Amino acid sequence: MPRTSRAARAAATRPPGHRPARSRRLPRVAAAALAAGALLGGATAPAQAQPTRPLPIILHPDLDHAGSTVALHEGRSTSPVARPRAVQTQGMDISSYQGDVNWDAAVSNGAKFAYLKATEGTTYLNPYFYAQSGGSFVAGVIRGAYHFALPNVSGAAAQANFFVDHGGGWTPDGLTLPPALDIEYNPYGADCYGLSQSAMVNWIREFSDTVHDRTGRYPVIYTTTAWWSSCTGNNSGFGATNPLWVARYASSVGALPAGWSFQTIWQYADSGSLPGDQDWFNGPYDRVQALANG
Repeated sequence: MPRTSRAARAAATRPPGHRPARSRRLPRVAAAALAAGALLGGATAPAQAQPTRPLPIILHPDLDHAGSTVALHEGRSTSPVARPRAVQTQGMDISSYQGDVNWDAAVSNGAKFAYLKATEGTTYLNPYFYAQSGGSFVAGVIRGAYHFALPNVSGAAAQANFFVDHGGGWTPDGLTLPPALDIEYNPYGADCYGLSQSAMVNWIREFSDTVHDRTGRYPVIYTTTAWWSSCTGNNSGFGATNPLWVARYASSVGALPAGWSFQTIWQYADSGSLPGDQDWFNGPYDRVQALANG
């Protein structure tokens, strides 16, 4: 009887339709371990090391959303969130992860506004964005679109134009918030995307100016105080034009990035009674309406 390989024997025992799981990445340590295992198994090492290409980065835009990197880098407080003394308005932010949202239920639970992820880089469009946007509009929820930035992938103007062309616009209909830029820790590598502080400031400025040129509104900037300090040198040049949407999963909003004396929105938790992340707008509902109206 002819001998069969181990791979063939394993394949024969798999149920129909089974496909082996594939890892998204192969870290250097894992690659080294596999190489060592091959040598232990009797494989002969090449006489001369062959040049290798760097492993490709597999993007996962459906996992990237406003705050997807925050808890990993900055943690969550175990203390309950203190409801701000000033009047606040409850809202949320969502991405493709939430899929089809029950907007009537969200409104019943107190949602007055929402930000929806529209795009990432220059190639990704949230497949649920238009359904989420339409559903929120019908439910009377004031909503806006945000862009997940990848400053190391392409230029700021290219990403801003892609964003505006695919949901990141603005109309004075009373139910549309200004576009927002989500700039946070890099989910694929170095926290600051390999940019110097000055280069990062220039990238954000170009994105902001391009959105303003296209829509007439400066984008809201979503970030954390720690990331902003590290990756922009705590630049103070955006507070006069761009509303701040700050993330901090703690009992209070804490210190703000330079240039802003108050936050417009505080993302205080990544789960709660509303779909997606939980947000407070810093003011009563009529101030949310004022921001929408420009």
